[in-house]
Amino acid sequence: MFAPKDLFDLEQTGHAGLFDGKEFAWEVLSEIKGYVADTVRPGIHSKVPEGSFVGDQVFIGEDCEIEPGVYIKGPAIIGNGCQIRHGAYLRESVIAGDGCVLGNSCEFKNVLLFNGCQVPHFSYVGDAIFGYRAHLGAGVKISNVRLVPGSVTVIHKGNAYDTGLRKFGALLGDHTDIGCNAVLNPGSVIGRGSMVYPNTSWRGVLESNMIAKNRAPVQVIEQRRPKG
Repeated sequence: MFAPKDLFDLEQTGHAGLFDGKEFAWEVLSEIKGYVADTVRPGIHSKVPEGSFVGDQVFIGEDCEIEPGVYIKGPAIIGNGCQIRHGAYLRESVIAGDGCVLGNSCEFKNVLLFNGCQVPHFSYVGDAIFGYRAHLGAGVKISNVRLVPGSVTVIHKGNAYDTGLRKFGALLGDHTDIGCNAVLNPGSVIGRGSMVYPNTSWRGVLESNMIAKNRAPVQVIEQRRPKG
């Protein structure tokens, strides 16, 4: 469930070497920073419009659409054919594959996005790995730090896995879909092809090809308007 090959098609990233020898996919999170710093070859191969900022340790591939108001602090490695929309804030250590959408008012930090990921609107994504064609609905938040001291622990089938990571947001397998305004709590692992419904606060492991639903009751009552 947690091995890289269980979650991700490693042919859908140009950075598969990060996963070499890893028993658990989350082990990569602590290596993204050093990998990007050592690997990035700064160069801008797409048009950057006036009103956007790109740092000096950033690579941007060809045929990317970059809108005004983008801020790419870097270091970062951006693939070909990406959309980086108005208000996107790319902080340190961001890797985005080909054909990704990094959306308006979205913030990214210490992340690896496989090809075809879509994070289009109002999301925070920190200390996370998104597999091929993973998608976030508007307003999804990846919570990456526990409120109490200690490293993030993943519990699955009665076994507790201490990741050793103080910051660990989420692993999203290939073709996962997270509904609008959902919150993924620290250490969330979403299996391939699974879905989390809108407004769900999810914690833990969701197996492949499953749906997590939030069935909170909705009460409908008659309005009582003042007379006169």
